[in-house]
Order: sequence, then C-alpha cells, then structure tokens
Amino acid sequence: MSTKLRFIIVGAGMSGILAAIRLKQSGQTDFTVYEKGNSIGGTWRENRYPGLTCDVPAHCYTYSFAPHPDWSAFYAPGPEIRAYFEKVVDDFGVRDFIRLNSEVSACEWDGARWQVTLADGTHDHADIVIAASGVLHHVNEPDIPGKADFAGAMFHSARWDDSVALDGKRIGVIGNGSTGVQIVTALADRAAHLVHYQRSPQWIMPVQQFAYSDADRSAFRADSDKIDAIRFGDEYWGGIRRFNSAIIDPDSAEMREIEDYCRRNLEETVRDPALREKLRPDYRAACKRLIYSWNYYDAAQKPAVTIQTGRIERIERDGIRMADGTFYPLDVIVLATGFHADRFIRPTTVRGENGADLDTFWKDRPTAHYAVTLPGFPNFFMLNGPTGPVGNFSLIDIAERQWDYIVQLMEPILEGRARTVQPTRAAHADYDRRRIEAARGTIFGSGCSSWYLDKDGVPLTWPWSYDAFAEAMAKPDASQYAWA
Repeated sequence: MSTKLRFIIVGAGMSGILAAIRLKQSGQTDFTVYEKGNSIGGTWRENRYPGLTCDVPAHCYTYSFAPHPDWSAFYAPGPEIRAYFEKVVDDFGVRDFIRLNSEVSACEWDGARWQVTLADGTHDHADIVIAASGVLHHVNEPDIPGKADFAGAMFHSARWDDSVALDGKRIGVIGNGSTGVQIVTALADRAAHLVHYQRSPQWIMPVQQFAYSDADRSAFRADSDKIDAIRFGDEYWGGIRRFNSAIIDPDSAEMREIEDYCRRNLEETVRDPALREKLRPDYRAACKRLIYSWNYYDAAQKPAVTIQTGRIERIERDGIRMADGTFYPLDVIVLATGFHADRFIRPTTVRGENGADLDTFWKDRPTAHYAVTLPGFPNFFMLNGPTGPVGNFSLIDIAERQWDYIVQLMEPILEGRARTVQPTRAAHADYDRRRIEAARGTIFGSGCSSWYLDKDGVPLTWPWSYDAFAEAMAKPDASQYAWA
C-alpha cells in the first residue's frame, strides 16, 4: 500500500481489532478505532454472566496470525476470551489507536470523504470507514407486564449485576438460547430454586468439554503444530462443512445426522418422560441456532430446577405469575432474552451519496453486498455485516476473509488510481434477490421463530456453502463494482 489515507473503524470488538492490526501491518498509521464502551472486546465485554463460554473450540476461535497456547479448556470461558483480545491488542501495538467511551453518532458522505460525529459532539473525518460494530450488542428487553413492580434484583444477562448475591437464592431465568442454557447450567447447584422459563424448548447438540492440563499447554507452547492440528485440522473443518451442508439442504443426510444426534441426546439423557416431552421442541433441529452443551440436560434434571414452558402472565412484586395461575416466588430475575440482531451499526446515522439514508436503504431488511459493501455508500465497508454466514463456527475466520476482500477493493484507491469504490445497484439487487430465494430454503426458514429472521420471516443469513463464501471473498468480481 502506498497512498496514506485516513481510516475510521467503528467498534473495538473482534473485527475492529482485526481491522486495526491489518491496517497497521500494511503501513497505514492514520486511523482511529472509536469504541462506545469503556473497554475493548465487543460481545465478550458485554457478556460476562456465570457459565459464559464460546461454542467454538478455543483454538479455532483465534486470529490466524495469533494462536494462543494457554486456553484452560477445549471450549474457553468468556473471561479468557476477553483476556485474549486484550493481549492481542497489546502484542500487535494497536491500543494507542483505540478511543474508548467514544460512540459514533453519525457518518455522512460529503462527496469527497466521510464526516464523522461522536456522541460528545467531537468531529472527525475519514477517506474510508470500516463498520465493525458487530451484531449482538443492542439488548432485547422483553415487554412483560409488571416489570417495574418486582422488588428483587432484575437485569439483562448482558448487563450482569455482580453485586447481587446468587447462592441460596430463588432465581428465574427467562430465555433459553445459548445464554440462558449456560446461566442455568452454572447456577443449578447454587440456587435454592431455579426456574427456567422457555418460550419454546431448544434442541441440544451434545459436545465434549475437557480441561487442558499444564502439560498440554506446555506442549502447545513448545510446538505450534499441535495448535494448528486443532484449528486447521479435518476434524474441525470437516464438521463445519457437514454442518453447513445440513443448513443449506434440510433434506440432506447431514441434517438427518444432526437431528438424530439431538434426538438421541434428549431421549437418552432425560430420564423423566414428562420432563423429556416438556424439553422436546416442535421444530427441526438447527432451525434456531443450535445449542451446544455438555451438561444442560443434567442441570435441568436437578431437584432445585424447574422447567417452565407456559406463558408468563406478569411479573409481580415477589415473583412471576404464569397464565395458568402458577406463581413462582423469586429473589432474582435474569433476562436472557438476547439482542436486536438487526441493528448492526444503528442507531448511528449513516448517510451516503446525495443524502442516501441507511435506515431507508434497510427499510425492508438489513442487507449488504456479500455482507461487506453498500450501493450508494462509497468507501464504507462492513465486517460481519448483514447477510453474512452465521452458525456454530468462528466469526473470526469470516471477518478475516472479509478483510482480504476489502483490501482488494481498496487497492485502486490506495494506489491512487481511484478515489472511491462501491457495488453497483444492479449487482446488489441481483445478489439480494438470489440470496433471499436461497435463504427461504435453508433450515433457518423451515418454520420456527429465531433472531436469524427478518420481519418477513426470511433468514438474514448467507444461504450457500461455506466454501462458496470463501471463494467469493477470495477475489471480488470487478464487474459488480464501480470505482471513481
């Protein structure tokens, strides 16, 4: 890269850190990462609840250029993941480029560059904006009557209150995605009584968790090939490809295998027939994001745990009342109700050419050309933007592939042969049409409610194979872009 440009990166989570490191490595030094929070880490800063783990093997959830030999377990706990990102920021010397407590409120294209405004009124500008704001950071607060009446402690799982005592308490956990499942598993032996409120049961994929010993970690430090055998090996990537084949073809042998694993896990692990049927979903496995757990069914069967699948009528001063009149007295309520996954960089105002408004562009559904670029918004790039691959695999790998794609799009600008780049409207319209048609046929569109769906029930996801995504990211199709 030869031309020195001004870059602004929005967000200091996993993908924002990646962008900062790659810019610095390429010789670019005029960039700032604006982070709205008081520390780095993105979702791993927002979430710090008991039992937090990543459902991707720890050695596979690292940057390709920054292996980590010191994970404590095959599936790493959240605090270790956050510490990993802190270490990478320091190891690669990008901390001084990050501005914390700096929320970007507006990005507006003035015809030559992006004018950026922060929430405190500060102004900045950039030739290129990288939106690395992530997906899971706008908390979803459920609208349950009587919330204000509760006399105990109540908080969202992503706003965990460390001052609240949990041992020996009566705890209600509302929500049963990965977060709810992990919290229940962690608190089942600590609570006097724990009620897990489930709008609909989840299929649970059984996985094996195990700790790494000091000897294991020493071996990883001494020989990085042992790490590479895990993160680049056939066992992990073969599983990713089989899972992806199942997602895009619900009638495939791979999907039948997943459903069989999940069904057997339920039927062979849950002993009580009534509880077993209460925990049996009425939709196909993987229609919602599949839950990976090695011990949830064990927790659900503990004497102090109650599984409740009925409708909540209201929250009262001392607990939760169900629609059938059942009342559970509670000291603590945890809202494990997820996030608004359709927000992305919003509520930041983004205006492109001729005042084009991002909210208007996304009025039907959030979309981006190959999950990276937007027509009418020149020199504006997204990492893990809408329509990208989602599932039980590492989004770090997705972001790295997207960054390599972005670098190629920026090359004419960095070489001084162009000032701007954006996808053509025709190319993006064709992409969106093909993607929507294919997405309807994936397992995500097979008949359940999930955060993968847009307001019309269309999955917001990449609907083709993982290898097809890798191929698309390997080299942009120049005919779909306009440089000026």
